Amino acid sequence: MKKLNQLILFVLVFTIFNCKNDKKTESVIEVAEHEETVKLPTNTIDILTRSMEFVMADTITSGWNTFKYDNRANETHFFRFVKMPEGITSENFKTESDPVFEEGMDLINEGKTEEGFAAFSKLPEWFSKCISTGGSGLIAPKSKTYTALYLEPGLYSMECYVKMPNGKFHSTMGMVKQVYVSETDSGNVAPKATDTIDIREDGFHFNRHIPKGKHIFQVNVLSQKLHENFASTDVHLVKLESHANRDTLESWMVWYDPKGFITPVPNGVEFLGGFNDAVQGSTGYFYANLKPGKYAFIAEVPNAKAKGLFKEFEVLD
Repeated sequence: MKKLNQLILFVLVFTIFNCKNDKKTESVIEVAEHEETVKLPTNTIDILTRSMEFVMADTITSGWNTFKYDNRANETHFFRFVKMPEGITSENFKTESDPVFEEGMDLINEGKTEEGFAAFSKLPEWFSKCISTGGSGLIAPKSKTYTALYLEPGLYSMECYVKMPNGKFHSTMGMVKQVYVSETDSGNVAPKATDTIDIREDGFHFNRHIPKGKHIFQVNVLSQKLHENFASTDVHLVKLESHANRDTLESWMVWYDPKGFITPVPNGVEFLGGFNDAVQGSTGYFYANLKPGKYAFIAEVPNAKAKGLFKEFEVLD
């Protein structure tokens, strides 16, 4: 009987051990298959920044396109497409709206907050008719990001309004470009996502169990609103080092804060792309290769955490 019990125990331990090994093997296979499905696209529209400019084609096809943004500059940048109303060009942005934002920001930097916000009332009537159509999230210096967008035919303005150390917007330094999206359809289809981020009224919703490796994040704008800083909800992926201050990051994401959206970015923070603001009902994609560590999705809005738009997650080894 004793030998029989020992035999049963041996079989049980052997079975449990093999089950654990099988689960481990299955996990390795799942990760391998996940990695295999994510390949960087080769058919891209390339955007290059060396300093304070966008170098890219003046005319692109409509429909789905993946943009490879190569930020070779020494500052964090992003690109954002805005579909312009009939009769408006990027020259109108440079001469009619950018000076208003610059005037308002200068007053805020001088401590004249009330006067600064009053200056924004000088924005031209056509400004409210512009349609945000997406773009990349913030991307660190000497880094690349891939973003897939769907663009209708029309005339667009592309911009970056991160601020210089002296508080001047990048858009006033040359980071505004006019792009014509033609009637010719690209023939491309949307990427196949590995992960989904839903923007809802109560913030970001996503599966926080995100494995290390390559990902294609699909962003669904199920709900959209205009926030106090004239921006609508977007998604920026950020890697957080152990010494990163969350409160400082949250404040930095507000451009009208004198210390917000300005070079340098907060200590311990590295921006890895994302999906810029777009109208309700829009969908966009961005690629990321995540190493073990702590990360967050954050929007460019005031009080992001209280709005459910600053959510952290950890990628395990």
